[in-house]
Amino acid sequence: MKWVAFAAMVLAVQPAAASQDCTEDAIIVFDGSGSMSEMGFNRLDTPRIFEAREALHRIVPRIERLRRLGLTVYGPGAARDACENVTHHFPPTASAGARILSVIDELAPAGPTPLTRAVAEAAEALDYTRRPATVVLVTDGKETCGGATCQLAAHLAHEGVDLTVHVIGFKVRAEHFDWGRGVNVGAETAASCLAETTGGQYVPAETVDDLVAALSLTLGCPVYGASGPLQRKTPPG
Repeated sequence: MKWVAFAAMVLAVQPAAASQDCTEDAIIVFDGSGSMSEMGFNRLDTPRIFEAREALHRIVPRIERLRRLGLTVYGPGAARDACENVTHHFPPTASAGARILSVIDELAPAGPTPLTRAVAEAAEALDYTRRPATVVLVTDGKETCGGATCQLAAHLAHEGVDLTVHVIGFKVRAEHFDWGRGVNVGAETAASCLAETTGGQYVPAETVDDLVAALSLTLGCPVYGASGPLQRKTPPG
């Protein structure tokens, strides 16, 4: 019931500009930085990467039947400058589910968070100045490599034919722990401006179910959850 309630909530607030079909190619930009191997504040939770893998295994096989998907991962790598560790595993490809899951299953999170560079390179791979496309960024934090995230957002919105960037903030935490209120869940990553500026959506996710619902919503397809079809509503007007 929690998953259904969350799905209904995020579907109700989607903007009118969101894509209503699956004709556009999409690239998932996945956070493979060191923080994805971390657990909760009390160190009793499951590492983020384990939960992200579970969510992707649940939803990607359904989405791959509906649209072409590509994958970009940032964080781990062998570059001399760790902030250059952005890997384009493959461009949007039909039936890409098994390839995506194989990469994520073998991923060993490490390194900083060059998310701005990763999104920019994914947009280039999608030929964003010439055709519509979608980027879905999954991140648990903020840019840590000096990238001007909101400046990039403005550039993509101005130069893109119809590029939409959605941002999923997975277990995003504030920089400082609030002892009075407990762990500060639900903090918003600064990367949310990528979504706000390009007509996309920023969706917070705390649990595996939340992440499944967020991926379903942001990839813009009618996919099926445990309790039946999860459909995007048609905006008024």
